[in-house]
Amino acid sequence: MEEQKLFILREILGSCRRTNGEYLFNCPYCNHHKPKFSINLSKNVYKCWVCDTRGRNLYHVVRKFGEYKHRQNWLRVDNEIDYNDLDRWDLLQHFEKKKKPEQVIPLPEEYISLANRDMPPTGFPARKYLKERGITKKDIIWWKIGYCSSGEYENRIIIPSFNENGNVDYFISRTYSGGYPKYKNPPVDRDVVFNDLSIDWTSDIVLVEGVFDAVVAGRNSVPLLGSTLRVDSCLFRKIVQKDAAVYIALDPDAERKALEIIKNLLTYDVELYKIDIEPYKDLGEMPKEEFETRKNSAPRMNFEELLQRIILA
Repeated sequence: MEEQKLFILREILGSCRRTNGEYLFNCPYCNHHKPKFSINLSKNVYKCWVCDTRGRNLYHVVRKFGEYKHRQNWLRVDNEIDYNDLDRWDLLQHFEKKKKPEQVIPLPEEYISLANRDMPPTGFPARKYLKERGITKKDIIWWKIGYCSSGEYENRIIIPSFNENGNVDYFISRTYSGGYPKYKNPPVDRDVVFNDLSIDWTSDIVLVEGVFDAVVAGRNSVPLLGSTLRVDSCLFRKIVQKDAAVYIALDPDAERKALEIIKNLLTYDVELYKIDIEPYKDLGEMPKEEFETRKNSAPRMNFEELLQRIILA
């Protein structure tokens, strides 16, 4: 089996040399001139010693850089399900025909960034609320978190979403003073890829329910703004287009919805992992270090594993 896999990898990545039980290729991610891309076939892992790209499933490399024949041959050798790429092609063609116009909206006039050094005193309660939730200054800067102390979104945290062109296409607002309703969002289309501008689609993507969950899950996480992911949504299309590996991290009370998302993404040959949240009831309550540990040990999903979880759910 290893010889067959090595043959496939050589067709994709070129020549290699063996050292200490591992194979060294030129890195397809950073294109360094020396063979620094280390692959361990027995452990099914890879790492570049230059750009630090790493992963726990070699199929991700095969999917990203190989041709259709390489993916199918790898799956046959690996005894995985032989997926049909025609479904993915049909989906992408469908979306190209029905591509939505760019949505651009303004932030509230009263919006003030919490990343400003000269933040006015009105921002102290908002900053205090975020600190109590474990949100750091680095998080505030990365997510461009602000607040409003007056107006329609008075006493609310504001977290904007920027599309791939850098324009605001949505934002969420959350009260920090006990106001009602807890969340009050703009009356526009929610079918966006939240904060698309900052997502690295060449790395693993984590799907979570809300923006505060995304802060815990890390910078390459995408909030669903709910607990469902429609097949005809912009985010679903983007995942399939970019061929990204996806980690599902929904709260325990959304288990059946998580399994539905997994089923739909598996249909389009997406590499999937499921992160266990229990005994926490909300991902936003989990320490970041704990989440990273669970992510690193998350099992890969396939249809057999999915069926077992559906039966137990």
